[in-house]
Amino acid sequence: MAKTTNMTTGSPAKHILRFAIPLLLGNLFQQFYNLVDTIIIGQYLGTSALASVGATGSICFMIIGLCLGICAGFGIPVAQRFGAKDYSEMRRYIVNAVWTSIALAAVITTAVLILCDNILQAMNTPEDIYDGSYTYVYILFMGIPLTIMYNLCASVVRAMGDSKTPLYFLIISSLLNIILDLILVKPFGIAGPAWATVISQGVSAFLCLIYLWKKYPVIHPEKGERSLSLPHVGRLLLQGLPMGLQYSITAIGSVILQTAVNGLGSAYVAAMSAGAKLSIFFCCPFEALGNTAATYGGQNIGAGRPDRIGKGIRVLLFYGFIYSIAAAVVLFLFGGQLSRLFMDHPDPFIEENAHLFLKFNSAFYFLLAVVNIVRFMIQGMGYSILAIAAGVLEMIARSVVGFVFVDHYGFPAACLANASAWVAADAFLIIAFLVILRKEKKKVEQKTLFL
Repeated sequence: MAKTTNMTTGSPAKHILRFAIPLLLGNLFQQFYNLVDTIIIGQYLGTSALASVGATGSICFMIIGLCLGICAGFGIPVAQRFGAKDYSEMRRYIVNAVWTSIALAAVITTAVLILCDNILQAMNTPEDIYDGSYTYVYILFMGIPLTIMYNLCASVVRAMGDSKTPLYFLIISSLLNIILDLILVKPFGIAGPAWATVISQGVSAFLCLIYLWKKYPVIHPEKGERSLSLPHVGRLLLQGLPMGLQYSITAIGSVILQTAVNGLGSAYVAAMSAGAKLSIFFCCPFEALGNTAATYGGQNIGAGRPDRIGKGIRVLLFYGFIYSIAAAVVLFLFGGQLSRLFMDHPDPFIEENAHLFLKFNSAFYFLLAVVNIVRFMIQGMGYSILAIAAGVLEMIARSVVGFVFVDHYGFPAACLANASAWVAADAFLIIAFLVILRKEKKKVEQKTLFL
């Protein structure tokens, strides 16, 4: 069997760093080819095409984020059973995750393809970029089953403590995506990079599936473990749907904010697109720390070691704080110059506003680090439903900015929307985490007394 990591013993700092670095590199590569998509579109097709892609960013985040969150949630019972060394139950969860994912992929893909036109109209997408936005997002939505397939496989691998394997397939996928971008962008226009993304995701998904099956015989279901089990499906959905809805509920605020920015015109949409793409790339470490927290929390709760949770989260927050400072310095100094990567010719207006967006966001990155680390730790400990409340608070904060402040204060107000959302989420998550940790420690103490 390929190497796994048991996070229930030994130094939390060493386990976390060793596990998070491959995750970080994987996230960087995943965002890298998204970034390259946008750069190639801006350089080869112009700022109008850049705005077309930017106008779809929030809706893609909402739908794709739903899929990512569900798959990440499905990995939590797997991580808990792996931590408890209950491999039979682990296999039953994996089997039922496969059946459930197939059903969800069919429902989600059909629904969003039918409603795609209505969604873009409701978002007040500017007419001069509407056709490009529709083409780009429709093709991406066609690839949803492949996205679910890859992320489910990656979630299972990570649940067993192996964060390196998904990285290798993402590197292959990223390089393939860049090559296909350059080949397809001229003959197919904005559809070319969209198809490049779908094809590269498909390659990554199948490679990860083949590797998972061949290198992890412990996941091969034995007799009696292959059938559909409603209790297992229920537990998977109890973990997966809240995480997926957390992404989507959070994204609803982003959709509302994007709608408000769309009303400012395609030039502001292009500026926000460039700024957001760069910001997402720089935020990859926070996502890696969050996924590490979920696995760390899941394994230690499964092993009955809540005493290690506090040590782990302190290490994670320290790493997040150090990176937040470094990222803010880079974006404050060079954010404007970096935004030029997305332009076929210099545009001072787009550059200035993209830099403004990056300054406001990076100044509050540590708040985002807290959101990701604490939220994913809570989910890994088995309290996914509570994370929805944080997502609702983020949605409300972004919605208020979109509905009220953008109309009065314009684009600068939109630049502060993320910071307001992170403050609202942190206020709830910190209290929730402290209560949950105390509860889990009491469970272990009571169990010890009865023994």
